[in-house]
Amino acid sequence: MSSATRLRLRLPLAGTLRLGRPSDIWFKPALSSVAAVAPPNLTLLALGRLDLAMYTMAGSLCALYGHSRPYAARARALAGVVLGMVGGLAAALVAAALTTDPVVLVTIGALMAAVQKTVCDATHIGPPGNVVLTFISSASLFAPQSLGQVPGHLGLALAAGAWAWLVGMAPGLLRPHGPERRATAHALNAAAAYAATRGTAEGHTKARATCAAAVHAARQSLPAAGARTDRTRRALERLLVRAEVALAAPADTDPARLRAWAGDLRGTGRIPRAGIPREPAAELLGVEPGPALSRSPLRHRLAPLAPLAARTAIGCALAGYASLALGVGRPYWALVTAASLYQANVTLTWSRGIQRVVGNLVGVLVFAVVTPLAHLHPAALVLCCLALTFGAEALMGRNYWLGSVCVTPMALLITEFARTQDPGRLITERVADTLVGALVGFVAAVAVTNRRAGERIEHALTVAERAREHAARLLAEPHPEPRALEAARRTLAASLVDVRATADAASGEWWQRALPEERVVLAEQSGHRTLAATVRRQGLAPLEQDTG
Repeated sequence: MSSATRLRLRLPLAGTLRLGRPSDIWFKPALSSVAAVAPPNLTLLALGRLDLAMYTMAGSLCALYGHSRPYAARARALAGVVLGMVGGLAAALVAAALTTDPVVLVTIGALMAAVQKTVCDATHIGPPGNVVLTFISSASLFAPQSLGQVPGHLGLALAAGAWAWLVGMAPGLLRPHGPERRATAHALNAAAAYAATRGTAEGHTKARATCAAAVHAARQSLPAAGARTDRTRRALERLLVRAEVALAAPADTDPARLRAWAGDLRGTGRIPRAGIPREPAAELLGVEPGPALSRSPLRHRLAPLAPLAARTAIGCALAGYASLALGVGRPYWALVTAASLYQANVTLTWSRGIQRVVGNLVGVLVFAVVTPLAHLHPAALVLCCLALTFGAEALMGRNYWLGSVCVTPMALLITEFARTQDPGRLITERVADTLVGALVGFVAAVAVTNRRAGERIEHALTVAERAREHAARLLAEPHPEPRALEAARRTLAASLVDVRATADAASGEWWQRALPEERVVLAEQSGHRTLAATVRRQGLAPLEQDTG
């Protein structure tokens, strides 16, 4: 083993189950999920065909995606999710119709899970990621099926998916700029937290990284492809410039002003005015980052994810095989458990495994309590599922395990849409598959090392250093072109966010080359100094000088 190889496996427990603060819009995805699931299920209930609910659920659950995206981008994202969901369902149903060999079906499910994980990560689709897609496709693999039934079942999923698309887009009629307002408010609050440290107090490094990530996310939401550049977005961009100034010059920023602006962005009221002091700076609104961080082709984004895809395929397959060896009747539960574990690195995968196991174990207890009520009448079964759907989305943002407390009984009740089953057997099989999937899945994550993490951080550092050098060259000019300087500043800021995210991901891998920690620290320090110099050169005055 090379002396430059780092061999350290960190498996933390502290904070893994700690509850976070609920999202500002926790109720929106929860209500959307209920609105998307209820009409198809109630229609099937009225027709006496709840046995088809699994297929409508496939389309309805697409409403869980895209809630943080501007509506123009959300429309495309939701359409992509619906097509991906129906495509995965089609492959699973055809496979189920052609073979009943459980080993073959588990293998197909593992390969599909790896593809779903890779595509979701490469496209940054966001929560709930690949887990819902894998749950539907894996469960469908073990649903009795004939080729003649497949078109009708896909039609049900597609119709429910179209309804989910409408549900996801409906809030735009009332708040067309809601996602952009929330993203900007989050950036302002993060900037206020960093400004409160004055850039030197304890915790300033973490606050700076949080602020940079929030500003970058808000910056990406404003010029979303396909979105009109209207007065509202330009007003939001002026506020975002203020957050960027705070990031560059925290000691010269008033945190209270930033928090007040963030509060004013709630609801549908008038956006607060935050003028940019010097007139030339107003021309910089709408400037895009430089070519250094232009969106790379999909194949380039897929390549670094190869180790994660291998972990998913191997872990899901082995989990399914282990479940079959134990004689459990639903190996897809073990497969889905393994698929849900895989995060950016081994440390995060370990934490997610703990959360998954705890949530599922508590969830089966909830199922035991709810089952007598759900068995009273098919309508009670549907209503219980709707309540658990709402609870899952409402609680998931606080901690994954808490959301799983509702997801687990919901998934178990879905299996009873076709026919009533023995609760004791369902609970036993679910507990067994959860433990098997979590154990085997984590072992696979440790066994399949991600040596590319070191390469990714080297690339991110190189891009950041070049961006800083380019900005420094512009600053050295007597009269740099304003738009070029602004583009260089935004490119540098985005590259620093990428450095921090890549370094955090690499630090959680256990077997790789020693990380260039000193180079990371130097790149961040020098990069943020250059950002501050750029802000001063652009003439963006401190907040105290702004009369608003």
